[in-house]
Amino acid sequence: MFQRIRYRLLLSYLVVFASLLGIFAIAVRVAFTRSLTEQITDKLAAIGKGAAANVEFEKGRLTIESDFRPQDLIAYHQALQWFDTQGNLITQQGQTVLTLPLLPNNIVQVQTGKIPIQAVTVPIIGSDNGELVGYVRVSQSLEEFDETLQKLDWGLSGGIIITLVLSSIGGILLTRQAMQPIEESFERLKQFTADASHELRSPLMVIKINAELPLEYPEEIGPKDAEKFQAIASATNQMTRLTEDLLLLARTDKVPNQNRDTLNLTSILENLIQLYKPQAEAKQINLKFQLIANLQLIGDSVQLTRLFTNLIENALYYTPSKGVVEIKTSHVGSHLYVNVQDTGVGIAPEHIDKVFERFWRAEESRSYWSGGSGLGLAIAQTIAQNHGGLISVTSQLEIGSCFTARLPTS
Repeated sequence: MFQRIRYRLLLSYLVVFASLLGIFAIAVRVAFTRSLTEQITDKLAAIGKGAAANVEFEKGRLTIESDFRPQDLIAYHQALQWFDTQGNLITQQGQTVLTLPLLPNNIVQVQTGKIPIQAVTVPIIGSDNGELVGYVRVSQSLEEFDETLQKLDWGLSGGIIITLVLSSIGGILLTRQAMQPIEESFERLKQFTADASHELRSPLMVIKINAELPLEYPEEIGPKDAEKFQAIASATNQMTRLTEDLLLLARTDKVPNQNRDTLNLTSILENLIQLYKPQAEAKQINLKFQLIANLQLIGDSVQLTRLFTNLIENALYYTPSKGVVEIKTSHVGSHLYVNVQDTGVGIAPEHIDKVFERFWRAEESRSYWSGGSGLGLAIAQTIAQNHGGLISVTSQLEIGSCFTARLPTS
């Protein structure tokens, strides 16, 4: 149980920490990408302004005198394009040119494809009259930009993975230290429960014997005294059942893997059906069964008998007269399934998750069972888990419930 709690705590811690790291990594990437994009844009704009300053407008035509060497533009994966005011290409330098049409209103243009390209358009203003005489567009390949982002992604991913690995190791140590005092307290509580239950058995047995002895001679005691002794005997029986349940829980929690043998589950269920058949007939309940012959599994016969005893008693107690209790078995893969279905009062949806809690009892669903401690289903679930299995339940109010025990064959 505590191991599952440790795993859940560790998993929750890692999920929260990984989410924070992921948010941090995304924020870093977004900020870095924006900053790098702005740097490229500013650099291209500066080149464009330099190229525009060397353009002269004479007799209605642009005279271009570029100070940029073509080999330099090629080396830096850049290109220059000059346009007139109508957007017609006049000339260009470099190889990394943008093929998109000129859009003067869009200062920055990005062309996607095999080689992504970013371009910045700068207007050319005539030096004489200050009027617009053309445009110069500077473009640059984004391959280096993408490579830089890829390196950043690898760095962030590697950092997150290493951080999570180190955090997992630290989380394991921290959760173990945090859970150790709780485990020790729980173990002491279980030991106290086992010791107290064991010590209570003897005095309860004495009380039971002394309470039942006068009832064997009713002529020597009056009716009122007989009722008192009967109440004492009944209360003693309930206390004895409770101490036995507590002792069983303490033992099964502490030693889950004892007395394991190859068992015939079909035989165990057949014996229990024969045992509870008179009780079902007395209550006018139709006890039906569909059992597969010779279902084999490895387990503790005493504990498994107690498991299915509790499920069958549960179904009989909660099913009113004229109802039906049906027991079915099936074999799927490496697991055996036993369904105990009844037509009882059912369980409310909000109580489904609580039925296996210790000492939990719902008033409506247990209205006609006097004497239960609320430990029967908790004991059954503990035994199933100690055998590597699980008990699940489906139920509808006023229709009935179905408890399914799943047990591994080995």
